[in-house]
Amino acid sequence: MPPRPAQADSQPRKRRHRCRPDGTVLIVTMWLVLVLAGMVLVLARAMRVEAGASANVLAAQQAAAIEHGAIQYVLAHVAGLEGRMPSEQDMPSQAVQVGGGAFWILRPDPDDDRRSRYGVVDEASKINVNTATLEALMTLPEMTDDLAAGVIDWRDGDSDPTPEGAEAEYYLLLPTPYECKNAPLETVEELLLVNGWSPEILLGEDANRNGVLDDNENDRDEADPPDDGNGELDRGLVEFVTVYSAEFNLSASGERRVNINQANTQQVADVLAKGISDDRLAVVVVLARRGRPFANVLDFYFRVGLTAKEFAPIVDLITTSNDRNLVGLINVNTASREALAGLPELEEADVDALIAGRPEDPTEASTIAWVVDALAEDKALAIGSFITGRSFQFSANIVSVSGDGRAMRRCRIVVDARMDPPRVIYRQDLTSLGWPLSLEIIDDLRSGTPMQEVIERLPRETW
Repeated sequence: MPPRPAQADSQPRKRRHRCRPDGTVLIVTMWLVLVLAGMVLVLARAMRVEAGASANVLAAQQAAAIEHGAIQYVLAHVAGLEGRMPSEQDMPSQAVQVGGGAFWILRPDPDDDRRSRYGVVDEASKINVNTATLEALMTLPEMTDDLAAGVIDWRDGDSDPTPEGAEAEYYLLLPTPYECKNAPLETVEELLLVNGWSPEILLGEDANRNGVLDDNENDRDEADPPDDGNGELDRGLVEFVTVYSAEFNLSASGERRVNINQANTQQVADVLAKGISDDRLAVVVVLARRGRPFANVLDFYFRVGLTAKEFAPIVDLITTSNDRNLVGLINVNTASREALAGLPELEEADVDALIAGRPEDPTEASTIAWVVDALAEDKALAIGSFITGRSFQFSANIVSVSGDGRAMRRCRIVVDARMDPPRVIYRQDLTSLGWPLSLEIIDDLRSGTPMQEVIERLPRETW
């Protein structure tokens, strides 16, 4: 029989039809592999991002916890000091390690704007803008008549403008009107609401509030903030003014002081006996009774004829005021030159004499007895009602960083040590101002260098 071509041709066609499904499976498989690989890559990337985000959150929580610990550290170290400054030995403030991280407490160096110093700042070392006279305000650097008068009008209780000042009539005509407060300021930053005051006047060139001249603060107009590029840091007036300084009219031991203008003879004799010998006591008591009223305790010292040795033990035990709370006194043991210059009737030579005559270690000084030897009688009498030897409010510029350098936090607090325990009366978040110390610290931590090793590399600075 002859062959059947049609049947022979049909078999190959069937085989060709069977190959098509095999190729389709391969293609589908390849696409599935590609899709799965892409999903794996996306998932891996998401996991990596999530791991990084989790690490950042953990670091932020660690930095926040360290900041909280630093605040408690400050509160603990200003407690029980009876008006004295905490010492550097008792309160280290540079790179204090907490767990895996650390914190710093920054303070400006009045003599060097190229380095940081560390420790709390005594608020009584500044001029209190709630109690300072117009003349005292005018002694501040770069102060003008309208700035000083504006402060007086803002805080006084009347609506009568002082010359160059401003009351409600001015503030209510501003594009965004508001009332003149006519009450004491509650924060230093409130000065920015007062006529004429601006961030440039209050904060100067120190944009990141670290007390150090950074490159962007010395480049004229190349980068914020505006500066004059003169190689010196203008810290503004914020370093010289406060609204917090106050103390109870009590002795260092917490006892009520004896008002020598009102106490009876026995009370005067009892307090004077703590510093005056028996053979002189009767004469001094008579002079004390006859000499009333005394303007201040230094007036008492001169008019009664005490010696410096007799005066030192009793100066903290006596007063001429019935006020329970003494606001705005300047601590002559710690005050800046600018604050001392604001005391009445003092000239530059008198300020120099006070700085030269005060105890070298402010942490050991808590009275004003030494002032009678440092100044002439008339100058000592003039400032006697405006000075103190103690401080109870301290500010701390705190910087905290996590152990891996991923997160940092900054804040400025003011604590009041008149109470037991001390308490925070003001807190300002400064984190947005950025890292204020050497960037090498952050770089080393992010590269994996242990915190202890980073700390050991740092130059140790004093208060």
